Amino acid sequence: MTHPTLSQALWQANQDLAQATLNHPFVQGLGDGSLDRAKFAYYVGQDAFFLEAFARAYSLAAAKAPTWDIFQVFHGLTTGVLEELSLHGSYAQDWGVDLASVTPGHATRPYTDFLLNTAWSADPSTTAVAMAPCMRLYAFLGQSLAAHQAQPHPYTAWIDTYSSDQFEPLAQQLEAFVNAQAADNDLTQRTYRYAMVCELNFFEAAWHWEQGGVRPTRWHDSD
Repeated sequence: MTHPTLSQALWQANQDLAQATLNHPFVQGLGDGSLDRAKFAYYVGQDAFFLEAFARAYSLAAAKAPTWDIFQVFHGLTTGVLEELSLHGSYAQDWGVDLASVTPGHATRPYTDFLLNTAWSADPSTTAVAMAPCMRLYAFLGQSLAAHQAQPHPYTAWIDTYSSDQFEPLAQQLEAFVNAQAADNDLTQRTYRYAMVCELNFFEAAWHWEQGGVRPTRWHDSD
């Protein structure tokens, strides 16, 4: 019998959050094209702010890499995020979002602070654990939505990006690093789950944005 890898075990242990995110009305609206344009525009700005922090966290992990091979892994992953940010620049033009004026929302700042604090204070393997949920979750969402997309709509490009043959290998590369370098301990489990909580709260905040104030987040680190 084949035992699951660490990244597989972490992903399976957090299926409640993965499924809650997939079933969230924001994500389902992305899937069928019904999502309100204002909500998506807000999300684009927040996600661009998040991705800048994501790139910085990768860069910090690269700087702390104990070997040249590990440095190259994080450098390659940083390049992938920069390409993703370029796509968000295109989204921003299409949806009328001024990325230079984006102010991080109440669900965005805790997530970016968590990633950057981890990257500054922890070793590269723990940083990878903190970042792996985003990569795996987005691949999961993209692939799940693509499997049920009946016809093109305004959010098809988003689905295409995260269901593509280019994105999945990036998620796998980061997970391979987690499997090879991270320890299976309480810190790893708590770090991974908190990142998953942050992901769900990120979509939740975008969903409620246009009401002029967001509802309290539904998930907490203790869940």
